[in-house]
Amino acid sequence: MSTLSYDATGAAQQALEQHLPALVEDRIATRIFAKDHTLWGPDAEAESAIRLGWVEAAAVSQPLVKDILELRDALRAEGVTRIVLCGMGGSSLAPEVIAGTAGVKLIVLDSTDPDQVRAALTDRLAETAIVVSSKSGSTVETDSQRRVFEKAFADAGIDAASRIIIVTDPDSPLDKASRDAGYRAIFNADPNVGGRFSALTAFGLVPSGLAGVDIQAFLDEAEEAAEILNDDAPENIGLALGTALGGTNPLRNKIVIAEDGSGIVGFADWAEQLIAESTGKLGTGVLPVVAGPAAPEVTSGAPDVLVVRLVAADADVELGDNEVAIAGGLPTQMMVWEFATAVAGRLLGINPFDQPDVEAAKVAARGLLDARPEPTPAAFVDGAIEVRGGDWLGEAATAEEAVRALLGTLQPDSYLSVQAYFDRLAFVQLEGVRDELATVTGRPVTFGWGPRFLHSTGQFHKGGPAIGVFLQVTADAAEDLAIPDRPFTFGQLIAAQAAGDAQVLSEHGRPVLRLHLTDRAAGVAQLQEIIAALSARSATVIES
Repeated sequence: MSTLSYDATGAAQQALEQHLPALVEDRIATRIFAKDHTLWGPDAEAESAIRLGWVEAAAVSQPLVKDILELRDALRAEGVTRIVLCGMGGSSLAPEVIAGTAGVKLIVLDSTDPDQVRAALTDRLAETAIVVSSKSGSTVETDSQRRVFEKAFADAGIDAASRIIIVTDPDSPLDKASRDAGYRAIFNADPNVGGRFSALTAFGLVPSGLAGVDIQAFLDEAEEAAEILNDDAPENIGLALGTALGGTNPLRNKIVIAEDGSGIVGFADWAEQLIAESTGKLGTGVLPVVAGPAAPEVTSGAPDVLVVRLVAADADVELGDNEVAIAGGLPTQMMVWEFATAVAGRLLGINPFDQPDVEAAKVAARGLLDARPEPTPAAFVDGAIEVRGGDWLGEAATAEEAVRALLGTLQPDSYLSVQAYFDRLAFVQLEGVRDELATVTGRPVTFGWGPRFLHSTGQFHKGGPAIGVFLQVTADAAEDLAIPDRPFTFGQLIAAQAAGDAQVLSEHGRPVLRLHLTDRAAGVAQLQEIIAALSARSATVIES
């Protein structure tokens, strides 16, 4: 197994000293691995009883390896070397990290943006197979992606059924329909594992293995990590990390996760969903903030921030105040963070296995798709940006003034969430505004691509503490894309998802500024200029 190490300072070390003795004495580690569903209180028992399969996933998944590798070899023999994963949240984040860290090419389609879907659809279709991954089988994004690929295969004269691989829970609607359709392969995952804990199940392994990852070695390392964590000892690093995530006093509820030489590609994006969706409920929780090692939040010294650095095993790391450094290979880290999140849930007094507020945005989006109301008129238009907001907009008459008005609603314990509902691959440069806004505001800033983040931090934004301030960016596509046998298009779907989420956030009393780009390239450039101007003005104030 890869070397696993942990170090902590300040509030994280104090949390360890405060909580670790009781966690060891109460045998929390071995009780988690024994699937003791009583650990999170009476209200959580029903859900916990059917959500603890992840503790043995590495062992239970071993028989999958042979079938996955045989299918991979058969596809390659047919000239099928490009794997596209159609999935959202827990069905896509883990495979993306696994493949990226292994240096293996996997196309992850976790969007309903017409341009991003079309790009995945039109590239080397003859060499492509898709993995349709959904626990319930009813995820609207994934169903829409499957439909458009199935039609594209058929239109190209390709036997669509031979190119579609399914990962779902047994007896789900997708499971039954796929068997009737005669799709190439159907892999069932353990239904007693929630989506965000499913990295070591078929959801993580099938797309990764088909793309070329050594999933046997991956599972073997994860099994060793599970054995180490299943120990009621003060040296248990999973217990230590759990105290840092959920046991600081007062609670440091912004966890800045900084990649700092670990070599794990995109790990913080996976951990973001795991932590936010598991802890953000009942008005409490901790918000993961994905950042670089030199991000403003890392050095801010804010009393509500804890920094976790992902480091190399042999790194000589000098920690600042209130920081954690953790090292380990990807399978080991995944096991540790899943375990630590369960521990943090116990310390926070919440059920880490449900997501009660995720459905609200889905319901709102479905309502908007069914009714298809006219868009809310813009408060005003500035260049390529239509501006919509609440009463807090005041006298704002430009997009820059609107952004400044939104930032003016930030409180000392707030965070800013930037949410962009369009092609995340073609406009990756927009993510650069995150650091600039963190500098301007002096507060933690998260950046999420919609609708992807709805299956991740979306739960915390609505169910966690009411401290979020939201900047939503939407954009017109150059050309819409129809969804076969559905009364709405991809463009209409992503618009409804954005509007539905903004509606629910507003109903929860959260400030939401909606900026709609009527021209993607021009609008992104204009928004970048606005943020740069705010950043420059902020720097001038600091210097003076």
